[in-house]
Amino acid sequence: MRSPLFRTILLAAALAVAGSAVAGGLYSGEAPVTSQSEPERNEALKTALAQVITKVSGDNTILTRPEVSKAIAAPSRFVQQYSYRQDVANENGQPQVRLTLVAQFDRDAIDQLIGGAAKTGADATAATDTRVQSYRVWVSGVASADDYARLVGTLSHNELVRVVQAEQARGDGVELRIDTVGPLQRVLDSLGNGPIRVSNAKPPVEGVDALLDMHP
Repeated sequence: MRSPLFRTILLAAALAVAGSAVAGGLYSGEAPVTSQSEPERNEALKTALAQVITKVSGDNTILTRPEVSKAIAAPSRFVQQYSYRQDVANENGQPQVRLTLVAQFDRDAIDQLIGGAAKTGADATAATDTRVQSYRVWVSGVASADDYARLVGTLSHNELVRVVQAEQARGDGVELRIDTVGPLQRVLDSLGNGPIRVSNAKPPVEGVDALLDMHP
């Protein structure tokens, strides 16, 4: 019989899946501009796209590859939307308005570009790093619906996590399936000293890829 906690988790999981799909930060870039003119916008989009490609691939040299350079030269086909942000800075006691272009790029198109560049390059590490993969993790210390909401919220806001789904619950533990951009170790490394801590990154437990703990 499923516990009351697990029934609560199933309801929250539906919201978590929707929330995790908006992992837009990884595919969002920005660049300073002095106006909203078309020439400046085009150059800023190039800068923002290069920023995203480097961030997603984790490879600082990928921008030198011919297919990537060609893509950056024509960024409009990767752009989903863009906007301008105004910030006020204090310079020499005088307020100065600074304008920044913020662009959201197409996730699938970026992944495809990086994967193709890796396959034609010297190694295929980047292709592996950007492939969406599924893992199962067991999280202890989940004693209430509030704990679960905190757990899912933390994972859903991680830029490397695409989907969070509850599989089962037992005692104060929850098994989750998480879909990540690249290997699980990248996500575990990104958790740091937050509310979710890694207790065992390679547990000798069949079907479980990592053991985690919730902390206050």
